[in-house]
Amino acid sequence: MKILTVIPTFNEIDALPVTLDRLRAALPESDVLIVDDSSPDGTGQLAEEMAAADEKVHVIHRTKKDGLGGAYIAGFTWGLRRDYDAFVELDADGSHQPEQLPDLIALLDEADLVIGSRWVPGGSVVNWPLHRELISRAGSFYSRTMLGLNVRDITAGFRVFRRSTLEDIDLKSIKSAGYGFQVDMTFRVARQRKTIREVPITFVERTVGESKMSGGIVVEAVTNVTRWGLAARASTLAGKLAGTR
Repeated sequence: MKILTVIPTFNEIDALPVTLDRLRAALPESDVLIVDDSSPDGTGQLAEEMAAADEKVHVIHRTKKDGLGGAYIAGFTWGLRRDYDAFVELDADGSHQPEQLPDLIALLDEADLVIGSRWVPGGSVVNWPLHRELISRAGSFYSRTMLGLNVRDITAGFRVFRRSTLEDIDLKSIKSAGYGFQVDMTFRVARQRKTIREVPITFVERTVGESKMSGGIVVEAVTNVTRWGLAARASTLAGKLAGTR
C-alpha cells in the first residue's frame, strides 16, 4: 500500500521535527507531505531542509494562512495525482500519536474511512482542561445528532482515507476552512454510504507552540453543521412527500 501522510503547518517550527521523527519511526513506509501556510516563524524553510535530507518528505508552500480544510485539500489533491492508495491526516503539534497509526491503517481492509477516536471505549485525552473536553464532546454530540451519523468523534482530525473515498468526493466544492472540515468530510463519506470505523486513541495536548482553535472556528463549524443538518432533513422530507404523490 502506498501511503501519504499529510501534515498541515502554521508556526510549528518547534513541534514539527519531533512529530516527523516519530512518524518516520512508527510508519517508515509512508511518504510525508508538509503543507505550510507561509509560517512567519520559519516552519516552511525547516520543512524544506527536512525534505532535502529525506527523499520521502515533500513540501507544499501556500501563499497565505487559509485554514485547515484548504491545507488538507491541497495535500489530498497533490497525492491523488501521484497514485497514493491511503491518505493520513496528522497534526504537527504532537497531539496525535504516530505510534498508533498502524492500528488505523490496519482497518482499511474493512473501512473506507478510519477515525482515531477520543470518545469511544478505550479512547482518552491527556492534559486537556475540563472546558476543552466539554466543548469537544458537545461539538461531536451536536454534529452527529444534527447529521444523523453514528460516529462518536466526528470532529477528530486523526484519520485515514482510502484513495477511492477521496476520489468519490468533490474536493473542489468543500468550503469548510477550520475544524468543521472534519465534520464536513465525515458527512460526505457517510452520504456516499461508505464504511466508517473508529479506533480508540490517546490524544495528548500540545506542549509547544500555540493552539489554532478560536471562537471563529467554533462558530463556523456550528453554523455549517446546522445548515447541513437542516438541508438534509428538508431533502428527506421532500423525498417522502414526493413518494406519496
